[in-house]
This record gives sequence, C-alpha cells and structure tokens, in this order.
Amino acid sequence: MSQAGGGSAEMSHPPRSIGAVDVHYDEAKFTELLVYVADRLRGDRAGGATKLNKVLFFAEFTHLRRHHAVISGCEFQKLPHGPAPRQLLPVRRRLLAAGEAELVEEDFLGRPQQRLVPRRPAVMSLFTEVELASVGDVLEQLEGMTGTQVSELSHQEPGWRLTEVGETIPFATAFLDFPQVVTEVSARLESDVAERYGFV
Repeated sequence: MSQAGGGSAEMSHPPRSIGAVDVHYDEAKFTELLVYVADRLRGDRAGGATKLNKVLFFAEFTHLRRHHAVISGCEFQKLPHGPAPRQLLPVRRRLLAAGEAELVEEDFLGRPQQRLVPRRPAVMSLFTEVELASVGDVLEQLEGMTGTQVSELSHQEPGWRLTEVGETIPFATAFLDFPQVVTEVSARLESDVAERYGFV
C-alpha cells in the first residue's frame, strides 16, 4: 500500500517486548486505523479530536488486554486531557497534505471542536476481524459520551496515573488493575506494583 502523504517510507521501530508480547509500530496500519475511527465518529456530535484520541487509546489497550497483541503499536503520551498518540500529528499532516482528509472546526456547546473528516475509505484489508471487533466494541461503549467524559474515563487508567505529562504510557500498564473506586489503599498498592515493574 502506498503511504499517505506522497509515498514516504513506512516508519518502523524495533519490537518492544511485553512478556510474551512483541510490540512494534506499523505506520500504514495506524494511518488506516486513524481514517477508520475518524470516519466512524463522523456521525458522533462529540467526535472531535479529544474523543478521537481516546478511542484510539482504548482500542489499542482493550485489544492488548483481550488478545495480548496491539493493533498498530502506536505510542501514547500522557497529556493533561488524557492519552494521545505520538504519531497522530505527523500522520494527520500527511493525510491533509495528500487531500485524503480535511480538518473541520465546529461549534460544540459553544466551544470550538476540531474534527478530522476522511475523504477516502480506510483500507480494511490491513485489519483482522478480531481487531475490528475490538475497535467496534470501544466505539459502542463510548457512544453518547462527550470528549470530557471520555477524558475523565482515560484518567482512571493506571498508565495515565503512573506517568508524567509528556511521558510515554507503557503498554505493560494495560495489565495493571483498573480500580472502579480509587482509595488510599488501592492507590498505594498500585504505586507498589508500578515501582516493582519500573513504571516510576
């Protein structure tokens, strides 16, 4: 498949090991995942940049928890409003430059919202049925939620709580407990686990 944005060479990184899981970044796959999710959010009134970032995060981490495999292997960094893919901006720039997507600014409850609108369908042959099922489940479970609500949900993820702003969220944190209620005891236990596995 030719690369978005004028045929630039596919970026790849050495596999990162998580126990028995090898994690590598596939830029072609991330590009199509971005196009697919943005297209699926087209009818979501709150489907702007914030919700797009969180759907991508939950899709990767949900799939990892369920199947011990990543979808695209994109890295997520901690930002104040939740996790965001490190590779999103350069990939989005290439899509925009190639005319394969446009960035539309909308009014959402009196606030500006940027929405990525694809101008072409995603290349679905890059994904397995199981990967698409994980993405579909995340979209369904986050349906009806605003960007603020999905951000708050992402803040409960151990990986977001255990990293500093700007740091990469380790994929291994997908396997830490996701407490329904954060208490002093659960926070201390989580901190102990994080220190043991080198997340802090």
